Order: sequence, then C-alpha cells, then structure tokens
Amino acid sequence: MTDTNTIGLHEASASQLAERLNHLLANYQIFYMNVRGYHWNVKGPQFFELHTKFEEFYTDLLAKVDEVAERILTLGHKPVHAYSDYVELSRIREDKDVHNGETCVRGVLQGYQTLIELQREILALASDADDEGTAAQVGDYIREQEKTVWMLGAYLG
Repeated sequence: MTDTNTIGLHEASASQLAERLNHLLANYQIFYMNVRGYHWNVKGPQFFELHTKFEEFYTDLLAKVDEVAERILTLGHKPVHAYSDYVELSRIREDKDVHNGETCVRGVLQGYQTLIELQREILALASDADDEGTAAQVGDYIREQEKTVWMLGAYLG
C-alpha cells in the first residue's frame, strides 16, 4: 500500500495543499464578487475606464476560480462550493455598497495583495511537497498579480 495519490504526491502533502487551495478558492470567490460589484456600481469621473478595467479583472478572476478548483480535484480532493464556506474561509471580506471609484480601486488592490500573500504560502508548501503543478500555477498567478498591484498603486498615486 502506498501513501501517494494518483499524480505521485504524498497524500498528507496533497491533503494539506488541497486545504490551503480551498482557502485560496474562497478568497478568489469573494474577491470576484467584490470586483463584479465594483463593475456594476462604480460612479464618478473615471466611470468608463474603471467599469471596463473591473470587467477585465473579474473575467480573469473567474477563470482562476475554475483553475484553482480543478487543481484541488487533480490533487484528489473536493473543492468547496457553498458560498457560506467561502465567507467562512476567506480573509477577503465582502465589500458592500461601494461606488466611489478610488474606494473600489483600493478594494481591488487589497484583494490582490491578499491573494499574493496566500499564494506565497501555498508556493512554499508546494515546493516542500515537490508539487511542481501547484507551484507553477500559483507562481504564475503571483507574477501577474504583482504587476497588477504595481499598476494599481501607480493609478492611486
């Protein structure tokens, strides 16, 4: 009897990674809904540029939601899928009734900063577990999102 899963990772490591990835999934879902809300509700002189940019962000976030869930499945575990679980597991909190452009951009910036922090934690675990698949996935996300954080900071001045 072996203690490895179907992709050759030790089950204890895969289980730990899947748990952390479920936390990441929850954060992506809450963040996605926040950005969707910013897109719908933003007002002010930057409406046109922000409305378009928020759509770009939430479209990318939605794709990553699916990719994270599929990685959990690849590790041999189940992704959480109840919104109540997302609210409970997420470090990112729901952002309600936000319409000011600068406040929305700050919410996006904070959301990406939180995702980067979580993904760095997962990257360390994946590296320790010799899980190149998870490490590559979150490494790519970190690289993209660090640039986005820089740009959002520049936008805010």
